[in-house]
Amino acid sequence: MNLTPLEAGGLAIIGLAVGYAIRFGIAKKLRGSLEQKAEEELEAAKSKAKEIIVEARNEATLVLAQAQKDERERKQELRRLEERLTKKEDSLDERAREFDAQLIGLSAKENKLKELEEEIKGLHEKAVGELERVAGLSREDAKQAIFEELETSYRKELTGDLVRLERERRDAIEAKGMEILETAIQRYARNSIADVTTSIVNLPDEDIKAKIIGREGRNIRTFERLTGVELIIDETPESVILSSFDPMRRELAKMALEKLLKDGRIQPAKIEEKVEEARRELEDRVQKIGEEAVYEVGILDLPKEIIYLLGRLNFRTSYGQNVLLHSIEMAHISGMIASELGLNPEIAKKGALLHDIGKAVDHEVEGTHVEIGRKLLKKYNVQEEVIRAMESHHDDYPFSSPESYIVAAADAISAARPGARRDTLEKYIKRLEDIEKTVNEFDGVKQSYAVSAGREVRVFVVPEKIDDFGALELAKKIAQKIQTNVQYPGEIKVTVIREVKAVEYAR
Repeated sequence: MNLTPLEAGGLAIIGLAVGYAIRFGIAKKLRGSLEQKAEEELEAAKSKAKEIIVEARNEATLVLAQAQKDERERKQELRRLEERLTKKEDSLDERAREFDAQLIGLSAKENKLKELEEEIKGLHEKAVGELERVAGLSREDAKQAIFEELETSYRKELTGDLVRLERERRDAIEAKGMEILETAIQRYARNSIADVTTSIVNLPDEDIKAKIIGREGRNIRTFERLTGVELIIDETPESVILSSFDPMRRELAKMALEKLLKDGRIQPAKIEEKVEEARRELEDRVQKIGEEAVYEVGILDLPKEIIYLLGRLNFRTSYGQNVLLHSIEMAHISGMIASELGLNPEIAKKGALLHDIGKAVDHEVEGTHVEIGRKLLKKYNVQEEVIRAMESHHDDYPFSSPESYIVAAADAISAARPGARRDTLEKYIKRLEDIEKTVNEFDGVKQSYAVSAGREVRVFVVPEKIDDFGALELAKKIAQKIQTNVQYPGEIKVTVIREVKAVEYAR
């Protein structure tokens, strides 16, 4: 059916009104249901809260009852402690009263003893005075007379005891010292290699000798001028000899010559180039040798300059003994001796390793190697204890520390080992003759013998001229005179022997 617009609008309005009425009724009904549910939940919550409150009250009552019970027990315990303390205090008061009484008694006894002491002292003085009156001597005169009589009667016995005690003490000290030295030497053993003044360089063939000499000898002259080493070319097959007293120069020349042989071009310009190249490599090698030496000894805090000078000692010799190897050997021995004696091994090892450091530059600087070494160590701020340990090994300075004695002993041990150093036969014989001649000049000496390669001199004296005290004094005088008049490495032991023979016949 066809509706007019107005009718259609009216129907729409009526539909909206009906829908709103239906929704409002439903919402009102839903609201009532929610309010009823909320009231029920509120009542349930109130009931639950009452139960919780009741339960909490019950628990609080129980806790309070337990606390009151604990409080009563603590009070009872405090009362018991108070009673015990009261009893102890009473006991201490009683003991204090007893001690006071005893102290009073002791004071009375002390006063009585003082009175007795004064009485005895008076009696003693009276008796001494009476004795002085009867004897006709004062107390000091009597004491002096008694002492003189005792000295006269027991002089010989005291002399014998003194000699015996000194000998026993010396024997004990020597035995202990020998034990320590033997232990150190046995723990450290090293082969001794004596250096010579020449080095040999092998050639690839015999024809190379002509190249080394050069036209009219210009190559060999250039080589000798740049290295300072004499080059000896003789009939020895496929080898040449480098001769120089300076091992550093010989090593430089050897390295340069080996480089020239490897290059094959031997001429003045090339010689100069290779010598300079060898010089730089030798500097690096010296530094490395010094580092290896300190690593071997276990000393890692030395300045770089000192380590370099140690490396130079590898190219120095003393009586044919390599100075660096000698210093390393001394360092090991000194460290072991210091450990045995309870001293500082590090100071002893450093002092021994650096004792000859002045020899690295002694041909460049004036002064003894000991003085040069002291200046070098002070310049590079080496410890003062190390300087004191190394400066006395040749008696140039007094022994100022226990480690200085150890360094000197290690120096003598390392130098005196068989094969460590070389000397000519003439010097050896002359030294022994000088020792015996010096000893025989003393009055009362019957015979003398230098033994143990000149390390000991045994002196036989006339017993009628030299007594026991005289033998001790003679040994000291002989040692002093040898030290003044004779030059020798290490030390010389002086043994004075006095033999007395008593002969009697039974008839």
